[in-house]
Amino acid sequence: MRLATLSIAMLACLGAAAAAIAATLNLEGMTTEEIMTARPSSTELARAGRIYNPEAPVPPQCYTRIEGKFNPCYVCHQNNDDPKRPNFMQDGSLQQAYEFSEAGLTNHHVNLFVDRSEAVAAISDEEILAYVGEDNYSPLPARLEARNWTGFVPDLADYAEGAKAFDEHGHARDGSGWVAFNYKPQPSTFWPTNGSTDDVLIRLPEAFRSYADGNPSRDIYTANLALLEIAFQDLQSVTLPDVDEEKIGADIDGNGTLGRTGKILRRDTYLGAADGEPLTRMTYPQGTEFMHSVRYVGVDGDEIVIPKRMKELRYMVKTRKLTLSEARSRYGNELQEKIDENLPRYIDLGDRGMDTGFGWTMVGFIEDADGHLRPQTNEEQFFCRGCHASVGANIDQTWAFPRKKRGADGWGYIDYRAMTDAPNKGEEVGEILTYLKRVGGGDEFRSNTEMLERWFSEDGTVNEEAVAGKSVYDLITPSPERALMLDKAYRTIVAGQTFVYGRDATVVPPKNVHARIDEATAPTLPRELRFPHDIRLDWGVD
Repeated sequence: MRLATLSIAMLACLGAAAAAIAATLNLEGMTTEEIMTARPSSTELARAGRIYNPEAPVPPQCYTRIEGKFNPCYVCHQNNDDPKRPNFMQDGSLQQAYEFSEAGLTNHHVNLFVDRSEAVAAISDEEILAYVGEDNYSPLPARLEARNWTGFVPDLADYAEGAKAFDEHGHARDGSGWVAFNYKPQPSTFWPTNGSTDDVLIRLPEAFRSYADGNPSRDIYTANLALLEIAFQDLQSVTLPDVDEEKIGADIDGNGTLGRTGKILRRDTYLGAADGEPLTRMTYPQGTEFMHSVRYVGVDGDEIVIPKRMKELRYMVKTRKLTLSEARSRYGNELQEKIDENLPRYIDLGDRGMDTGFGWTMVGFIEDADGHLRPQTNEEQFFCRGCHASVGANIDQTWAFPRKKRGADGWGYIDYRAMTDAPNKGEEVGEILTYLKRVGGGDEFRSNTEMLERWFSEDGTVNEEAVAGKSVYDLITPSPERALMLDKAYRTIVAGQTFVYGRDATVVPPKNVHARIDEATAPTLPRELRFPHDIRLDWGVD
């Protein structure tokens, strides 16, 4: 499928960026249009041993036009005033000003500037519905085995089926130990209205799922997961699916008797075979795993659903539990690297993936041109490091688990309808409403016209009456028509295998994005528009 070329207006504004891109790719002498249509694919670059974007961890959203009044940056970039919170990046200044290395001043995500209208129009609704409804997850293990893959091999049965692979409390039906939890999607890239659905699963090490003698125990696993929630949410107690205290061998609700209970109190250590492991604030035990599927936006009649087809499958494992002092030292090194404008680095572990430098190893799989999942190239994978290492808002390099719906009701497959617009901790107004007001749109680029029509008045202010009382589903899912359009747009990126140039499912180029940052003239935000932000949520009474 041929990708549509740039409009004349976009060609004109991309002149400086095109020169920098041409130099990077050794494509000197080519016009901007020629560069845009003749881009080497991700795999071609990898085979040639070439890196296109040395600042791949900087996502396209960081190039949004803030125009002195819009601030989407607060969601990721924060200072930390809590000396025991294991994130010391202190990058809140990025809310106010563009602070890039020389290489980062150029927006390498040139896929943003492609007009895909013609390519999208060439794909029928029936074609994209059939494509999105296909299972590209189940064949992946066999495909990895065929290439003698030595890294992580997905081991969850029926994962393509979404909620059907898990019981009512989120435990995988195949006994693999994976557990799904219901969390509020992070604004706004992971809102379905902007092109993707997703889910996140957690799996604790075997000791956390077992009796002291090593035999598996669902009750102990459930209790240990709840204790992890307590550790991340600074709670003294939390509800959990009913467990049997006699089987656990401990009075976990503190009522003086052993029986069935749906409550657990904070304690110093985990339970079962993990009773020697301390409960550490906002820190996962070593060996904790996450699996994250990023999917197309499914459409079932008038409903938006999570479909079978995955755009990406991402995996992280905690290979080292850092102490606070170790974490502080590593963040200090990272911060100094940025101050010195050094380019980011990574440790390549081959099939095992990439070491983030903060105690985690991550590996990802992405669609090939035919829609099969394949291992990501180093540069494609490097893109993920930005959010899972060196930003100030995440907690132990993660985003989803700290945003889990509190207590027993939060254990189960992600369900947008089961969540209201809860505020962030320390806030009184719902997170989504707050985001809309601070950003001036339903995405960082303020280009989601459907969100603008639904939730904004003609004068550009948020229609708070329209937003009030809506579920998360109501607020962040698109119309079926928009969902299909975004699915088609992303399919064209897959066809060209141009992920290193950007993965955003845009149809026409967003207007509010810089092709290149001019540090001398780029507007900054006034200090009063810089906001504190805790990614955790205040779900009210459990």
